[in-house]
Amino acid sequence: MTQPTKSHPIFARFYTKLAGPALEKAGIAEHRSRLLACLSGEVVEIGAGNGLNFPHYPPEVKRLTAVEPEPNLRALARQHADSTAITVETHAARAEQLPFPDGTFDAAVVSMTLCSVTDPHTALGELHRVLRPSGQLRFLEHVQADSPAMRRTQRALDATIWPHLMGGCHTGRDTQTAITAAGFTLTTVDRFTFPPTRLPLPASTHILGTAVRVDQGGAQ
Repeated sequence: MTQPTKSHPIFARFYTKLAGPALEKAGIAEHRSRLLACLSGEVVEIGAGNGLNFPHYPPEVKRLTAVEPEPNLRALARQHADSTAITVETHAARAEQLPFPDGTFDAAVVSMTLCSVTDPHTALGELHRVLRPSGQLRFLEHVQADSPAMRRTQRALDATIWPHLMGGCHTGRDTQTAITAAGFTLTTVDRFTFPPTRLPLPASTHILGTAVRVDQGGAQ
C-alpha cells in the first residue's frame, strides 16, 4: 500500500510563486533540457512538482509517469500535463514506496528532489527496483559543497528549521555517493554552480548526469 501523502500548501505556494520562477529566470531551462535529452520509452519522474519539466521531454517518450506527493503541486502538474505533447500520468505516491511493479520503466528522472525526500537511500532503491535492466537514471540535484567551510555551513543550516520551512530540503546531501550505493553505475556527471553568483550559496553546488541500473550480480 502506498504511504499517505502530506499537504504542504505554504511551501507549494512559495515554490509556485517564487522559487520556480526564480529558477527559470536564472536559466534552469537549459539544464532541464540537458537532463531529459534523448529519453524514450516509459519514463518515471519522482517529485515532479508542478510539472515544469514536462515541456522538455522529447517526443520519443511513450509515456511519462509523474509522481508527486504534495496535492497542491500535483494539481498544477495535471494542468501542465494537459498542455504537454507527450502522454503524462500523475500519481500520488512517495518516492520511498512506489506503487509500480519491478522493471516497469526504461528510465527514471530525479530533478531537485533527492534533497527533500525523507529517505533518499530508500527512494533510490525503489528507482533501481522499478527500472528495467540497463535502465537509465537521470539526475539534476543540488548537493554537498566542495569546500569544508561551505560543508560546515550546510550542516548547520540543515540542522535548523530550514528543512521544515523548505518542504524537507537539505542543502548538503552527498547524493552522488547515494546513487552509487543504491546499485547504479555513474556514466556521466557534470558538477557546476547554479545559479552563478560571486558569493557561494549553500545550495549552489549541483550535479547533472546519468547512471545505469546494475543488478547485484554486476550485470547491467
